Amino acid sequence: MSKKKILIFDDDTTILEVITIIFEENGFQVEISETSHDILERVARYRPDVILMDNWIPRIGGVEATKLLKNHEEFKNIPVIYVTANNDIVALAREAQADDYVAKPFNLDDLEQKVAKYI
Repeated sequence: MSKKKILIFDDDTTILEVITIIFEENGFQVEISETSHDILERVARYRPDVILMDNWIPRIGGVEATKLLKNHEEFKNIPVIYVTANNDIVALAREAQADDYVAKPFNLDDLEQKVAKYI
């Protein structure tokens, strides 16, 4: 059985390191990106089972990147979990058409449960 793939978009390297370690220990294959402008190319190449998307990410931002994905026929069914420190996370996740969200600072158990729900 092949490993489940998770693609993480976040410009906070500390968060990327922590999340990568946690999910790799749980048997996932992890790919990370600090920018989201090339989301369609990355998704086409990597074929993730789930995506974690930060709101405050360089170039086009999490909302626009998620919309690009969700408006793409081939990729629209890939679950996107929005991860941000914004007070308005519910509205942002809805605007982005994300499937779910986790507020930062997040509890790792919550994040793992959200990912498990979509895998």
